[in-house]
Amino acid sequence: MFDKLVGENVVLNNVDLGKYIEIKDNSVLEEVKFGDFSYAAGYNQIYYANIGKFCSIASFVRINPGNHPTYTRIAQHHFTYRSKMFGFGEDDNDFFDWRRKDSVEIGHDVWIGHNAIVLAGVKIGNGAVIGAGSIVTKDVESYSIVVGNPAKKIKMRFPDQLIKKIEKLKWWDWDYNTIKSRLNDFRNFDEFVRRYL
Repeated sequence: MFDKLVGENVVLNNVDLGKYIEIKDNSVLEEVKFGDFSYAAGYNQIYYANIGKFCSIASFVRINPGNHPTYTRIAQHHFTYRSKMFGFGEDDNDFFDWRRKDSVEIGHDVWIGHNAIVLAGVKIGNGAVIGAGSIVTKDVESYSIVVGNPAKKIKMRFPDQLIKKIEKLKWWDWDYNTIKSRLNDFRNFDEFVRRYL
């Protein structure tokens, strides 16, 4: 059993990692809270985000990627805010504060497919599915499935009544031993619904 698995060439800057997490190779996480049992499958770039428990983040997913000052400065290049690397003086910290203010919030048990991008300020609800290659520009409803560019809802995973019961149950907050003892129920949809919902 492991507590944390962090691969090679992973950069973690001001990151709060939960228990039983995995961050695979060639990923960068900066100012991120990463919930228990969540994983990032590699080649991920995640900035200024709060990621819930049991989240599945596929390879090449980008969350809250950088942006350029298209309308607020004459030059869009990052020398205007990453000035130190060019020897031009101090970095423009105010430029980065807007990304902190527009952090991404991801609920529990969210699956984000390969090569998806989640833009600044987006909130993704519990149990949502983000299709591979999607670009998420707006908030995503809990237990919805969204795909495309820009991502649009195509359907819900479950009926509204079942969603309400799952949200009330909050299984993701169960302790380790409870989840372990109920593993077979998690593997059988009907049995889980019958016993707990």
